[in-house]
Amino acid sequence: MARAKYQVLVLPYTIQNNIIKYAVFHRSDMQVLQFIAGGGEDGETPLQSAKREAYEEAGIKYDNKYYSLETCCSISTECFKAYRNIWGKDCLVIPEYAFVVNVTSELMELSNEHTDYEWMDYETAKQKLRYDSNKVALWEVDNKIRRGLLA
Repeated sequence: MARAKYQVLVLPYTIQNNIIKYAVFHRSDMQVLQFIAGGGEDGETPLQSAKREAYEEAGIKYDNKYYSLETCCSISTECFKAYRNIWGKDCLVIPEYAFVVNVTSELMELSNEHTDYEWMDYETAKQKLRYDSNKVALWEVDNKIRRGLLA
């Protein structure tokens, strides 16, 4: 399948003993901490892409409950040089759609895209995440959970 003109971001979280924790991943190709991120494939919806990426990168099962977030970022296609010729010279930015998934186990099965992961509270994750899009999505999720807006 060809790479679609969008990116997905997936924030895994768990709540244990009334404590909310988020899984933050260390990329193997860069010295950054971020949530699960990846590209869509032609024919997939963003939600289907999010579920596939979460499964491929962290072993998160498809049947977990996913929620679409309002957070949507634009990413320069300069970050995706391999696809710029496919997408065309006029494609300068692509959207990044954000999703959150509630997981019941803190155990992840990492792909080679990540060297490790850590479960963090909101403040710790906010300090350690590299990208603003990750921080904004984290803020939205944390507020939705605390306000009872996620089932």
